[in-house]
Amino acid sequence: MTAVETIDKTDDAQAARRAKIVALVVAVSFFMQILDGTIVTTSLPQMAASFGVQPVSMSIGITVYMLTMAAFIPLSGWLGDRYGARRVFMASIAVFTLASLFCGLSHGLTEFVVARAVQGAGSALMTPIGRIIVLKNARKSELVQAIALITWPALTAPVVGPLLGSFITTYASWHWNFLINLPIGILGMALVWRFVPEQREENAGRLDVRGFVLSAAGLTLLLAALELSVKWDGGLAPIALMLVAGIILSVMATRHFLRVANPLLDLSAFKVHTYAVSTLSAGTASRVAINATPFLLPLLFQLGFGLSSIEAGAYLLVYFLGNLGMKAVTTPLLAKLGFRTVLFFNGMIAALSIMGCGFLTPETPRVVTYALLLVAGLSRSMEFTALNTLAFADINPAQRSSASTLSSMLQQVSMLLGVAIAAAVLNVSVSLRGLEGPGLIDFRLAFVVIGAIGILSSFRFLQLARDAGAEVSGHKRG
Repeated sequence: MTAVETIDKTDDAQAARRAKIVALVVAVSFFMQILDGTIVTTSLPQMAASFGVQPVSMSIGITVYMLTMAAFIPLSGWLGDRYGARRVFMASIAVFTLASLFCGLSHGLTEFVVARAVQGAGSALMTPIGRIIVLKNARKSELVQAIALITWPALTAPVVGPLLGSFITTYASWHWNFLINLPIGILGMALVWRFVPEQREENAGRLDVRGFVLSAAGLTLLLAALELSVKWDGGLAPIALMLVAGIILSVMATRHFLRVANPLLDLSAFKVHTYAVSTLSAGTASRVAINATPFLLPLLFQLGFGLSSIEAGAYLLVYFLGNLGMKAVTTPLLAKLGFRTVLFFNGMIAALSIMGCGFLTPETPRVVTYALLLVAGLSRSMEFTALNTLAFADINPAQRSSASTLSSMLQQVSMLLGVAIAAAVLNVSVSLRGLEGPGLIDFRLAFVVIGAIGILSSFRFLQLARDAGAEVSGHKRG
């Protein structure tokens, strides 16, 4: 081996190590962000008692957070290009952490809602900017591992959050559900300062104000309609009006982006087939099915089985372990089989396991329930990692910022759409049977419908080329 080859291999090893460290740093911040979004729901009754309001009034804190986040997501890519991804990422963590402090110190509902709005603004920038940082620091051969590292918070936090939140609320105080973000946020900022290099685009251009207003308003109204469809009791007219307005504004934003010279969001990423399939068409449908499952499972165990939150948590812990268990084999499986095969067969397994959950009963042997939940968790992890990696396999550097922002927007839509569809199926089934609450048959129908969406999306992945994303996965057709 020559001296040049030795130096090259050393440089490659150092670059791979740096990319892994950067991904881990970003993952820490993602975990804090996603954990906060799931942990707060467990303490709403205690917060309501502390503020002297009805528990139902507390839902405004969740809604305001989600709407503020939706409004600022479209701005994230431009801010990262204009001021530097590292600087904006640190600022977003600082805003989120400081807002968490004020959430924990709130003495009334108004203070809490204002703090949650600011927290949502910080959260809006964190995910797309963090993904941009990872994309800029990882070479294509390192992308699968890097994406896997920043995907695990989205897989684990929704399961860990309710359990941790219940424990903190029971044995400490609801305030600590927010104050716990302080040490995590400070650690995150310190790690970003130490390990993430500064990278800024030379020509970010002027802010496309019209594009920002149209896209922010459209996304906010769409997400508001989906959010309210689950909890609104005031009839369908307001929801339908918001949904239609959101669609119209989103269409106007799209037409604007296609016409102007320097748009806020570059839609050319959708011309890249692997990106379009994994984010817009099959990818969105697949995420809808998978995101509905963590919403349905706790309801099934508590309302359908009659279990306590602690007993339901034991089942969800197995689902959580499945999410983590697939990480070690994701990279070799993608290298051996390729994205097309993995997304199709794993998608089918994920969809069928979702359907299978609908046929669980309190009499089902516990080992069978555990096995099914483990498979559902394993396939969920594989699907998310494969989708998130393939999305950026063929994206060029100039498209990264907009592609990351668009991906975040679509993921928010798919998350709420999955919950909205699952809730709608449950409500319609209960209404048709003339009951006040869902039973096992209603949950069975919901899981079957959600699983069917997953099956249809899996067949859509067959439109990918057999060597799609091969440069990233390392897959070689034999």
